[in-house]
Amino acid sequence: MNAKTEDMVDRYLEAVAAQLPPDEREDIIAELRDLILSRIEAKEEALGRALTDDEREAILKEIGHPLVVAARYRKGPDSLIGPELFPYWLYGVKAGLLVLLAIAGIGLAVRLVSEPANFGQDISQAFGGWFSSALTLIGALTLAGAVMEHNGIRPKWLTDWRVKDLGAFGLSDPVTWGVAARTAGERARSAAAAGDAARPLWTPRPRVHRSVSGEAAFSAIASGIFLLWWVGALQFPGLGVMRVEGELVDVTPAPVWAALFVPILFYALGQLGTDLFTLVRPEATRLRAGLSVLMAAAGLWLVWAIVGAEHWFTLSVGAEQARIAGDWVLLDFDRLHDLRAQERDLVGVASTLSLIMTWGLAFTAISLVFRALGDVWRVLRG
Repeated sequence: MNAKTEDMVDRYLEAVAAQLPPDEREDIIAELRDLILSRIEAKEEALGRALTDDEREAILKEIGHPLVVAARYRKGPDSLIGPELFPYWLYGVKAGLLVLLAIAGIGLAVRLVSEPANFGQDISQAFGGWFSSALTLIGALTLAGAVMEHNGIRPKWLTDWRVKDLGAFGLSDPVTWGVAARTAGERARSAAAAGDAARPLWTPRPRVHRSVSGEAAFSAIASGIFLLWWVGALQFPGLGVMRVEGELVDVTPAPVWAALFVPILFYALGQLGTDLFTLVRPEATRLRAGLSVLMAAAGLWLVWAIVGAEHWFTLSVGAEQARIAGDWVLLDFDRLHDLRAQERDLVGVASTLSLIMTWGLAFTAISLVFRALGDVWRVLRG
């Protein structure tokens, strides 16, 4: 072997060695060196002459790029997220993006309430905020998946699942939403065409199986996103941006949010823990229901505390201020009916948002009550 061959092989092996664990490097490089030299010698013997630089390089290329060759000898997975975990990662990404889309929609609705004339600009800002948050979400899920892949972590819910728990995984597919909406629309049109006389007074609804694991997975993703936002690790650009009559509005949180920061943090952690427990132990029906009752009770207390504070945010434009504040007296259908008649000045926007938030909290309380009653029934039924 001449000096040129020696130099080329050494440079190739140095590149491979740099990617290998120090304790295994010497043996692997010795094995590779023997392989390369035997191929070069066989080629030279077949041709009856020394190889050119291009011919030597062609042999090294056949063996593979140093990064690829080193990966063959490394222990552990060769990919960031392997084929076993990838479908779960993809579900998490799709579900998380839908949650972020809902949040962006809320921010867009608030901006449209304050100044509907800037529709195009508001759409652009909402998309920009969603895109930025989406990149953060995908990065976080990829990091979690890589840690699980490279440490061999396989939670029980990846392998121990039941067919009846799979229904809610369709929540991550927006296509199914469109199909459901079209189907409902077609049924409504058919019923209208048939006439009221032919319509039955009551039509039994088909029983829908609740997907416990699917719902828990979706809820865990939503809870995780909220937690990251609540502690400031995840930002939603443009979520609190408002303009009234062309002026940028300064939105200041009321003291209630500082007072409830820790309770809300623990509530979100509790909800995330309940969701994860459901994924790990979907068969523990009574215990899961008991935890859900506790979370519903905590949620009702938080709703009561938020509404009881009355003052939620302060909107400021220069020296002018208006409060977003609520009370149960706002749960008046006449006020809701006159919502469109509200002025678009600072006071009118604050009144509109106060009404919307009050009704939103009321519906949240009602859903928590029904959830608690359902879970109490599951606990008693066993």
